[in-house]
Amino acid sequence: MPTLPVIAIVDDDEDVRVATGSLVRSLGYTARIYASARDFLESCPVDAPDCVITDMQMPGMTGVEMHRGLLALGSRVPVIFVTAFPTEALRNTVLAAGASDFLGKPCDGATIIRSLEHALMGGSARDATA
Repeated sequence: MPTLPVIAIVDDDEDVRVATGSLVRSLGYTARIYASARDFLESCPVDAPDCVITDMQMPGMTGVEMHRGLLALGSRVPVIFVTAFPTEALRNTVLAAGASDFLGKPCDGATIIRSLEHALMGGSARDATA
């Protein structure tokens, strides 16, 4: 029996974690939620996900810093960034660093689903717009 994809959701906002986790589970995936980037990185080697959906701005460690940490560990897990403060410069920075996608908050379920499915197929936002 094939294993379900594991999606890590990293966000300091509990409501966002719960809602995104529910959406991910409704797609038939396994959702693992983390309240901080540090919590996620501390569990990552044991709990390697198939994709990460993360907030950009979190106390202690930002989503960008977490992504750099993953890259330093040699991880190539697709990362979808979500932020309430999207700018084109930030989008370009995270996509150039290898992020799978960059979404502005609030984002609807259909947008998250499309981005997640694309990431799980090995694509990136650059592929979708090319």
